[in-house]
Amino acid sequence: MAGRERKQTDLDKGIVIPDDWPGYPLDLFNSPEHYCEDLECVYIPHGVIMDRTERLARNIMDDLGDHDIVVLCVLKGGYQFCADLVDCIKVLCRHSNKTLPMRVDFIRLKSYLNDQSTQDLHIEGAENLSVLSGKVKIFSAAL
Repeated sequence: MAGRERKQTDLDKGIVIPDDWPGYPLDLFNSPEHYCEDLECVYIPHGVIMDRTERLARNIMDDLGDHDIVVLCVLKGGYQFCADLVDCIKVLCRHSNKTLPMRVDFIRLKSYLNDQSTQDLHIEGAENLSVLSGKVKIFSAAL
């Protein structure tokens, strides 16, 4: 990546949740009433997700600060994460001496026709991806 190289730490590897982990009990959280019968537990609390998003924004600023970037958000599932990440980057820019000019574009990926996989990946909403050529790109998608 462009910019100052960071030393990889254990924190950069992320958070590992074992397959057999039962999650946090629901009584530790406030949940909307209409979700109560559908939820069994909470695997990753919102605060943990936001902390990791803020850390990712800081890593992006450290690695790419002062470079133009394009944030490519894969709709629909990646929208909230993308918005949160961009907001975190903006906050860091306001409180630092670095600027990170960025442009946000949106695309949709389709590989299904009705309920059948087509083995073909169709990109919608990015009529001209050539504008990404030579730019530092950050992709946002829900997994």
